[in-house]
Amino acid sequence: MGALRTAAGHDALFMVDCIASLGCDPFEMDSLGVDVMVSASQKGMMCPVGLSFVFFNEKADAARAHTQPGHYMDWSERAKSKSFYPRWAGSPPARHMFALRASLDMLFEEDLPAVWARHATIAKAVAAAVEVWGAEGHMQLNIADPAYRSNGVTTVKTAPGVAHKIRTWCEAEAGVTLGNSLGFPDSEIHDHFRIGHMGHFNVHMVMGVLGTIETALHAQSIPHGPGALSAAAQVLAAHAAP
Repeated sequence: MGALRTAAGHDALFMVDCIASLGCDPFEMDSLGVDVMVSASQKGMMCPVGLSFVFFNEKADAARAHTQPGHYMDWSERAKSKSFYPRWAGSPPARHMFALRASLDMLFEEDLPAVWARHATIAKAVAAAVEVWGAEGHMQLNIADPAYRSNGVTTVKTAPGVAHKIRTWCEAEAGVTLGNSLGFPDSEIHDHFRIGHMGHFNVHMVMGVLGTIETALHAQSIPHGPGALSAAAQVLAAHAAP
């Protein structure tokens, strides 16, 4: 998108929301031509909710100079002030900052390319399981094209009401909370569920979630194809470190 905007000679700012993808999917702001990126501390950054991040380049900063955002939203004070107080426009969230420091240490100790590869592998394993379940049932991946799927979360579409039955059973009987149908109309709220696989997520966690979902399918006699856990295990095994 950044390249298209540049080729068109348009001076609009290119802004990206990375709240659910930072730390899960590769994101290189400069090479993509992004001017402003926003994200948050939860999800891939593995911290409590409460911190937000804004990254901006010189073009965005120059555009900001022509606005009057107000003291609290003025990123020039937040990013460039040499005194402590303006960086937070109030008391700093000290505990969140300690958590963020620990999170960043974890990400760089693992090495970012390895972090991205782990998320991509787990996402493919989840997709493989859902595709097998859907072969003999009424379940499918919400994003059909693998190239457009997230490495941090997978949304599953089911027959009417089936997703609600799966979510309810998993939470009540196994203590596993699946995401609800965020962003869908109220008429479809019981027809989708989300599997989050971001941050400190590994093989035994994803197999535990998939195993719980399969148990819910059996417990409630929901039609589904057999062999989903084996399909996921094969994906994970093929990409495991030697």
